[in-house]
Amino acid sequence: MKKDLENLITESINEKSIYIDRVPIAEKLKIINDEDKKIACAVEKAIPEIERAILLTIESLKKGGKILYVGAGTSGRMGVVDASEIFPTFGEKDAFKAIIAGGEKAFLAPIEDAEDREETASDELKRVGITNGDTVIGITASGRTPFVLSVLREAKRIGANTVAISNVSNPKVAAFADVSIEVVTGPEVITGSTRMKAGTAQKMVLNMISTVTMIEMGKVYRNFMTDLIVTNKKLAERAIKMIQMATGIDYEKARELFEASDRKPRIAIYMAITGSTKEEATKELEKAEGKLYKALGETE
Repeated sequence: MKKDLENLITESINEKSIYIDRVPIAEKLKIINDEDKKIACAVEKAIPEIERAILLTIESLKKGGKILYVGAGTSGRMGVVDASEIFPTFGEKDAFKAIIAGGEKAFLAPIEDAEDREETASDELKRVGITNGDTVIGITASGRTPFVLSVLREAKRIGANTVAISNVSNPKVAAFADVSIEVVTGPEVITGSTRMKAGTAQKMVLNMISTVTMIEMGKVYRNFMTDLIVTNKKLAERAIKMIQMATGIDYEKARELFEASDRKPRIAIYMAITGSTKEEATKELEKAEGKLYKALGETE
């Protein structure tokens, strides 16, 4: 364990911030900001692997499976946050799930020894009903978190697709992953505090995976989130405005179609453009696998 930590780049000293405790606040902020600027470039290098992971997530959803994020500490929280936002944004309630070591309590308060509890992995997978049609995505900055390793090992044994997201090169977790996404963000501003650059990189990668997966599943038209769940007045206004922008019709007509479509913007947009009924729109969208531009006969 001691040797492993010594060799991890995420645990090494950042020479740029070695005296951060004694410089002015503005300089402290500049040091952090300069380091954060490097994150997007590190993510960019991993785009080929991220694409491969998305092909697996799409495969799972088309087969009726799900995507499961797994992590401990900050990494686990990143998974929980991303998974929880899929339903209100894209209208998919069961597509993305998350497991954080230590359970729900660990989301709000640290349970630091939870990441070492390898024996709980099998129970957690049984609890969420994992199948060989699912994709399990393990998130671990160090690439060696015991809980994540154990979950991916068990998922692979079951026959599920497996993906690893880490912040080091050649992580241990890669041995149990069909795809290993390695976003090397380097030493942290505060030594070993992977809630900073590593956590930010993980959030960026998870955003890319979930967003592009949902786009490919027909949940977006142009760049509109046409399947958002309308739960309050603000979101209703956003949906009506979306229908207006996508079709060019006036507010009152957009509001009328929004209600006629059972408050489903994707169906309302199809109705506005084609003059069809809700039932006709639903049928045509099903034929086009949910993709509105295909149902409308628009080019790729």
